[in-house]
Amino acid sequence: MASELHKPGQLYIVGTPIGNLEDITLRAVRILKEADLIAAEDTRVCRKLLSRYEISTPVTSFHEHSPSEKLRGLIANLKSGKVIALVSDAGMPAISDPGEKLVAAAIAEGIEVIPIPGPSAAITALAISGLPTAEFTFIGFLPRRQKERQRALGDLAALTHTLVFYEAPHRLVAALEDLFKVLGNRRAVAARELTKKFEQIVRGELSEITEHFKANPPRGEITLVVAGLAKPASVEKQSSRSEIPPVALSSAKAMMKRGISAKDAAREIAAAMGVSRRLLYNALQR
Repeated sequence: MASELHKPGQLYIVGTPIGNLEDITLRAVRILKEADLIAAEDTRVCRKLLSRYEISTPVTSFHEHSPSEKLRGLIANLKSGKVIALVSDAGMPAISDPGEKLVAAAIAEGIEVIPIPGPSAAITALAISGLPTAEFTFIGFLPRRQKERQRALGDLAALTHTLVFYEAPHRLVAALEDLFKVLGNRRAVAARELTKKFEQIVRGELSEITEHFKANPPRGEITLVVAGLAKPASVEKQSSRSEIPPVALSSAKAMMKRGISAKDAAREIAAAMGVSRRLLYNALQR
């Protein structure tokens, strides 16, 4: 097969395994071998993969703490005609990942950016969750501080489609407790160590998953998939009467506690749940 690396100054975004080193494409291996340089989030992690596939391409680090000079240096290499392959520690680079800075800078300089698709923990967990997948929102990592985390979750409370989060093991229980507190006891899935030897999928309501990990402190990165806000089966009938579903009222009240006006809260929740905005607003006023 003819080489794809026929043009100067190209940045390849190379998807790598999220755990199992066999989950890499033939194309990804070839590009990593043929590139002039590999920019890796963690060179130690990257070298394990390179050793497995006997890849000797030079490696340099590029992570969230890299100085601006490092970014400028990589762009200068690309502009001089070098071909660089960008990889993250796991999965697709630039997705909740510091590589997005390099991608944006390359595009701004008119450098060709070429995707080499690969695994993604978010999509993998969503696919096996059993929750609706036609519409979903990928959030990435929630804020570390509880107040900021609860505020961020409050902004998501009215969404009716599936939510996908990443979480570190030492913050998992706290995040689950806040998810329960702000979103209610929704169906969810916690996917831990995906594709690895000790892969674990925990399904249930948020309260059940929280209790599980309280009793069994987790290790490894976790992907959380959480059901969206459910529309009550009788919502259309209720909205035509003087009654408002309790979940709509509680969601609107939660928004008001964060400083959102009753009018704006009623409008957002009514649109999300299909209830009468006027009746919900009146209920909030009472």
